[in-house]
Amino acid sequence: MTETVSYPSPSDPTLSRSSFTIDSTIAIRLIMASAFANFKQKMNSLRIEADENAAKAEELKAKVKALEQENLQKEQEITSLTHRNQLLEAEVEKLETGIKEAKAAAGEASQHGQQNEALTRRLQLLEEEAEAADKTLRETNEKLRQTDVKAGHFERKVQALEQARDEWENKYEEMAKKHADLQKELQELEQSMGNI
Repeated sequence: MTETVSYPSPSDPTLSRSSFTIDSTIAIRLIMASAFANFKQKMNSLRIEADENAAKAEELKAKVKALEQENLQKEQEITSLTHRNQLLEAEVEKLETGIKEAKAAAGEASQHGQQNEALTRRLQLLEEEAEAADKTLRETNEKLRQTDVKAGHFERKVQALEQARDEWENKYEEMAKKHADLQKELQELEQSMGNI
């Protein structure tokens, strides 16, 4: 069985003024409580987003650090290959000098068959060594070029990640400011609710 509840009319002389005051106070409190709940929900949402942004910024920092380390290794490899290249160039120059000397000696000793044969063999060996050294030098130069290209690529990658990291850090700072503003607004709301 449904019970019918009748509410007194505002024109009812039996209705006291204090009951209107109580009803309006309850309505205000309900509105304030709803606003407070909305603020809390918004703050929680901002806090979660700020935490996610902070985690993303940390992840980018770690990537930048790893790429910087890799870039440093490539630079060290370039230095090592450059040094090796210089040594090989010096060796090639030395061998070329030896070839010239051997050719000159072979020309002078052309009348001595046996001596000439030995010098020819020596010349052939020196030419083979010079060819091998020249091949190694070309390979080293190619490696040096490839490493230099890779180093440039990594440098650009590091710059891009640093820029992304900076953007995430700025976003994180903005979220932190929004969070602080909302916190202040919430405190003011709590204070105004307490004054009611």
